[in-house]
Amino acid sequence: MNKSVLVGVVFGAGIATAFGGFAGYRMLSGSEYAQVLSATPVTESVRTPRQECGDQVVTRQEPVKDTHKIAGSVIGAVAGGLLGNAIGGGGKNTAAKIAGAAAGGYAGNKAQEEMQKNDTYQTTERVCKTVVDVSERTVAYDVKYQIGDTTGEVRMDHDPGDTIKLTDGKVVIARAPVSSDASGN
Repeated sequence: MNKSVLVGVVFGAGIATAFGGFAGYRMLSGSEYAQVLSATPVTESVRTPRQECGDQVVTRQEPVKDTHKIAGSVIGAVAGGLLGNAIGGGGKNTAAKIAGAAAGGYAGNKAQEEMQKNDTYQTTERVCKTVVDVSERTVAYDVKYQIGDTTGEVRMDHDPGDTIKLTDGKVVIARAPVSSDASGN
């Protein structure tokens, strides 16, 4: 290849690159686009409730069959009466029998009450509670931009990147709608 042709190709490529780069820079920084200085996400908290369930062992009170504790009172009164009879001299001291029967009846009643309190059973139950998960979601962007020597701020529905398209010298803040039909119909 000729040396002058090679120099011409290199020189031409250099010129094309310089002017092409300048033209590209002019297109991005000219009146068709604004330069983005910063884009700060605007977020909101999203609260999502959900059920969290698990099996839990629960102790329950057995149903009371003798709510007045008659069996304990009667057995205690009989035992107390017999004890009062033995202490009172065997049939001669009626007051000892009555006092023994009364004390025995009361003691039998209380003994049955304690037994009924401790009469429990265990069962497994499904227990659920509501738990709230909190997450952050970006809803917009606060964008600072520059057009020439003028700066401005705008809220956009998307991250604009490095530049924002201008239409008639004004910032286009919404995205162009995306067609769902590739054929354009």
